[in-house]
Amino acid sequence: MNIQEKDTPQIEIYVADASHEVYVDTILETIREAAKKRGTGIAERTHDYVATKMKEGKAVIALDKDKFVGFSYIETWGNKSYVTTSGLIVHPDYQGLGVAKRIKDYTFTLARIRWPHAKIFSLTSGAAVMKMNTELGYLPVTFADLTDDEAFWRGCNGCCNHDVLNRTGRKYCICTGMLYDPAQHKGEPTPIEVFQKIMVHLAKAGIEIEG
Repeated sequence: MNIQEKDTPQIEIYVADASHEVYVDTILETIREAAKKRGTGIAERTHDYVATKMKEGKAVIALDKDKFVGFSYIETWGNKSYVTTSGLIVHPDYQGLGVAKRIKDYTFTLARIRWPHAKIFSLTSGAAVMKMNTELGYLPVTFADLTDDEAFWRGCNGCCNHDVLNRTGRKYCICTGMLYDPAQHKGEPTPIEVFQKIMVHLAKAGIEIEG
């Protein structure tokens, strides 16, 4: 039975920590299945990689009590001058409930809080993610406007479209590059409710804000 036909789920979103590692294999399998359904490539991540993101307070997880609902994580590049919010996924049973938008807003706010001066960018082939990015203030950019950190671009090696990236000299690929520059959004307010929840999670994890 689809979740929409049941009682309204009690979905909560958290800054992930070590206690959430039990969900990592489910997260990775959900990402793989979604990529197969879309017919697009993904940059494969390992169990240890995702678990480390959780332990570092660089991931967001959505749960319906103890059931996995959705996930996203953050990566920093170029000596933390660039940040990406990546791997956004919602379990099929919970799609159509606005969860992806909630996770995106939460992860974006977490990135802004922890790295307030970093440019936040996205590489995506999904129309829904592009729409959410646009609503948050991202603009389409060329790949030249993104980080030149080789560690970031090596992450594309596991994608089935990597040959396109190579053939074009890393100028473009199937994905669209989008960028949020905080210098162009000075004085914009952070959603108070999300901000307060994130600060509580970070304080419990003993994670300091980088000014």
